[in-house]
Amino acid sequence: MLRWKRSAIALVLAASSLAATPALAAGAVEAQPKASVPSDRDVLMRYARDTWTSFEAMVDPATGFPADNIGGDLSPATRSGYTSPTNIGGYLWSTVAARDLGIIPAAEADQRVERTLRGLARLDVHEASGMFYNWYDPKTGAVLRTWPEDNSVVHPFLSSVDNGWLAAALLVVRSAMPARSHAAQTLLDRMDFGFFYNPTARGEDFPAGLLRGGFWDEEPPGCSVVDNYRDRGPDVWYTCNHYDILNTEPRIASYIGIALGQIPARHYFAPYRTFPASCDWSWLEQRPIGFDATYLGVPVFEGAFQYRGSRFVPSWGGDMFEALMPAMFVPEERWGPRSWGLNHPAYVQGQIEHGLRDAEYGYWGFSPASDPRGGYGVWGVDAMGMDPAGYPSDLEGTNVDQGYDGCRSAQPAPTYGDGVVTPHAAFLALPFARQAAIDNLTRLEQNLDSYGPGGFYDAVAVRSGTVARRYLALDQAMVLGPIGNALRHDALRTYFTRGEVTRAIRPLLARERFNASPR
Repeated sequence: MLRWKRSAIALVLAASSLAATPALAAGAVEAQPKASVPSDRDVLMRYARDTWTSFEAMVDPATGFPADNIGGDLSPATRSGYTSPTNIGGYLWSTVAARDLGIIPAAEADQRVERTLRGLARLDVHEASGMFYNWYDPKTGAVLRTWPEDNSVVHPFLSSVDNGWLAAALLVVRSAMPARSHAAQTLLDRMDFGFFYNPTARGEDFPAGLLRGGFWDEEPPGCSVVDNYRDRGPDVWYTCNHYDILNTEPRIASYIGIALGQIPARHYFAPYRTFPASCDWSWLEQRPIGFDATYLGVPVFEGAFQYRGSRFVPSWGGDMFEALMPAMFVPEERWGPRSWGLNHPAYVQGQIEHGLRDAEYGYWGFSPASDPRGGYGVWGVDAMGMDPAGYPSDLEGTNVDQGYDGCRSAQPAPTYGDGVVTPHAAFLALPFARQAAIDNLTRLEQNLDSYGPGGFYDAVAVRSGTVARRYLALDQAMVLGPIGNALRHDALRTYFTRGEVTRAIRPLLARERFNASPR
């Protein structure tokens, strides 16, 4: 319990004593040493060690699979009864980061990764595509058909983005752990992201297609499309939705599919930067501004949103997870200096401005995470996302309507309520606002009961002090990954991009110019 109440980092100077004692010469002053102030590196290392403790508690020792989440006291009895490819991938790259940071010995990291890869090789997958189902039992590896929390029916689903994060972890392991390279490559070799690619998603005559959300291999309820774009194996039931905007986390699957030669390179330019600026799209959060361009024969509207002096390509919900998680593996800001090199700093700046100046919460960092009242919620900066309903930044669900210039009038600026800050969002911002992120996290730890035995709890409502006292595998992986990069010279990025990723993706990102500009 005492570990939950760690002292915050403070710049405190010990006072000098002005009172002379008999042992001192007359007028002498006894000098007192200054209090030791931990360096940024020490602070981040402490966060990393404690975050790794949560993974140690989440992982089933028999399968090597982490639970999706665990209670704040890290009791094995509070592990969830489900996990996903993303959770498993997050554990793999977090194990590599823990090794690189010296938190665990190399031999232990190797043993952990070997056990997890062996478990992955035994899981049921969709044979024709090599893709993993979305939910497994972390204790047995069985595909879930009944949800463990309420016994509702689960229709086994195969997600493009969840398989993308697992594949990202396999690429990291392949490069970071030579002894496990073959096992990781074997799993990668059977994964075909072309199964998710719809070449006519934007019309028969449009020169590039989009990724579908995923598919079922059994007929599901609701909307689905029966087809098989790879013409092998039985037909599947595809989702009716596509990932049709660029600044969201599914682009990791796009990067991998392009790098592996399973999706054409021009696909990168098919997702919208923003939707068009006509009144036909006036349901959007705001009217974008931009210009037209063409890359690899694909027409692109380089649209941008504006918020508090910055211009940027928005995400869907205005959250950090969508916008910045792919940059944990791809040095987008370096490879695309005229696109992501402008967008990421502007996006982080907008999140900081919202938390500190617009909503005046005193803290910042908004991303989908636990709801401090229970369950799960989507949090973001509404004005920075295209979703008109918005991902709110507070428990009250405050919505912003900036209008759509010439088509819809703006509504008065709202008053924000109990802001929900998610620490992993600040860690994702480390490459773009390192000192601001560390200062923000330090104040969260110092002023709110937001820190436990496994590091920062998942979310905190900053005005009421209500805390979501649990740890999510994915969100903890978005803490360890950025710390590993920050303290080990972009190690995860280096592992991920070796070979085909650099050759295929770097030239694509170098081509484009966003209509983005930090303030």
